[in-house]
Amino acid sequence: MRNKKVLAAGLAFCISLQGTVSCGQEEETEAVRVQVGVACYDQNDIFISELLECIEEEIGLLEEDSFQAAVTVRDGGGSQKIQNDQVEELIDAGCDVLCVNLVDRADPSEIIDLARENEVPIIFFNREPVAEDMLQWEKLYYVGADAKQSGVMQGELAADAVKENPQIDRNKDGKIQYVVLEGEPGHQDAIIRTENAVETLRNQGVELEKLSYGIANWNRAQAENRMLQMIGQHQNQIEMVLANNDAMALGALDAYKKLNRTESALPVFFGIDGTKEGLGAIQEKKMAGTVYNDKEGQAKAIAKLAKALVTGRGMENIEFENEKYIYLPYAKVTIDNVEEYIEK
Repeated sequence: MRNKKVLAAGLAFCISLQGTVSCGQEEETEAVRVQVGVACYDQNDIFISELLECIEEEIGLLEEDSFQAAVTVRDGGGSQKIQNDQVEELIDAGCDVLCVNLVDRADPSEIIDLARENEVPIIFFNREPVAEDMLQWEKLYYVGADAKQSGVMQGELAADAVKENPQIDRNKDGKIQYVVLEGEPGHQDAIIRTENAVETLRNQGVELEKLSYGIANWNRAQAENRMLQMIGQHQNQIEMVLANNDAMALGALDAYKKLNRTESALPVFFGIDGTKEGLGAIQEKKMAGTVYNDKEGQAKAIAKLAKALVTGRGMENIEFENEKYIYLPYAKVTIDNVEEYIEK
């Protein structure tokens, strides 16, 4: 196990001046110099790209005379093998703490083993590892949000829209014909978001008829293609689109734009994440609502935790759930409050 730079990225220390000045009186401080390694699943994911910007910004804001940090970001491009290799490179390059957005949330063992062998703590973010994997080592943490909450809030947004705008039920049959655009097949967050959005709509008294669904891997272009297929199958029957993220909701909008459909023929669209483009679409009244995934709050929590893990100071000021987890709440966004989130 390597001696991590003899704690060069570690603790500030006091130097006695000519043997007469104690640390409590006057001291010289060597700056804590921290190497933060960030591994993400795919920077083409718009939300992840925006979150990474926030993480770098928040780590920068923590810099002071006694604490300096350098951030190195690696993009796994959707391959867990590539991400494993990148993490090994980051550790070999001397990173002091890892921030990992897993490609495959169910396959973190190689990364955990590498980190444990080299005593490099890991902050997983956005894609939560399986609970059993988080027990593999005491220096594993997670920062993110509760997928169930996002699904419930999306369902509440959609139910409110139906109640306030009866014209959404274009065929006046008392039911809302809807389609779903889902993230990765089998992905826990995608399943949870979809199930809870639909269940919440039904609990709110909205009669539903599911016409179809498409897997679009969180991707706008794929969502456009899936939506074109569903429009081809169902034509003007679709009254609502529930998308697991904003990128896919925008892809669905792109499909209707490509077909030159009139505004009166469009369904109502709902996303999740609150990306810049998603918020812009709400501002322009193209999307009815989204659920804001607090990237600023998550980035601040990641930066604060990373600093505490390396310096050994401040852990007592961080509030965890089950000693390892930090969850930031979602928020509902509509035309009524979208300006507040755009200004973030």
